Amino acid sequence: MDLKEELLRGIYAYGFEKPSAIQQRAIKPVILKHDVIAQAQSGTGKTATFSIALLQNVDETLNECQALIMAPTRELAQQIQKVVMALADFMNLVVHACVGGTAVREDIRILQQGVHVVV
Repeated sequence: MDLKEELLRGIYAYGFEKPSAIQQRAIKPVILKHDVIAQAQSGTGKTATFSIALLQNVDETLNECQALIMAPTRELAQQIQKVVMALADFMNLVVHACVGGTAVREDIRILQQGVHVVV
């Protein structure tokens, strides 16, 4: 898939060895910035699919928001943030989740400092 070395290290560290069917079909088109609608059963790696694709496209040298991930619940947003952070473990990125029930001022402060990915 011609992924960044740092991203590959994060993928292997997360425990992935071989891409699932959804990952084989969807990662490359998303990296190429095509519109993709992907549907798969629970536990097949959908979150990792879009996370890997967006991390491939993020420029670590630009200290600004380059990806926005929307989630319908706080729990899912926090879960997505953990996956993205784990996959980006060997990249120099800042990932932040803005969810209800937390201090808005703190979110604003963090966002103003520069965040690459916002959930």
